[in-house]
Amino acid sequence: MRDTARWARAAGKRPIQIDGTAASSTNPVTWSTYSKVLKSKAGDGFGFMLGDGIGCYDLDNAIDNGVVKSWARDVIDAIAEPVVYVEKSVSGRGLHVFVELAEQMGSRRSVGDGSVEKYSCGRFIRCGEPSSLEEVMSDARSTAEEE
Repeated sequence: MRDTARWARAAGKRPIQIDGTAASSTNPVTWSTYSKVLKSKAGDGFGFMLGDGIGCYDLDNAIDNGVVKSWARDVIDAIAEPVVYVEKSVSGRGLHVFVELAEQMGSRRSVGDGSVEKYSCGRFIRCGEPSSLEEVMSDARSTAEEE
């Protein structure tokens, strides 16, 4: 992901260019490289424009008090695509699972007391706190064993 020019700064969940002007998830001219985005001080964070073989499962309300919920673990276990990167959302209550995924229609469904969105193009994902798949699944397994 870092080697692609699919990055933008963020103002909240809205993508902006490194100069602070509006960016678009469907206009590559408004995107930048990872290194340029990190150097910019525009906005309050950064994110990734999905596409070109990278998609994302966005699990909302998947974490409670820092622990991954069992329904979220089940969703992650069922992901068939190769996982590229996992992170906690900016809110700390969600997860983003970036995967190798051909461009296709997006989807949204309710699961447990949360929801799962799956997108592969035309979307901006605001980056949160890096995590590892092992850490996420370990947290979820520990919680399931306590239940």
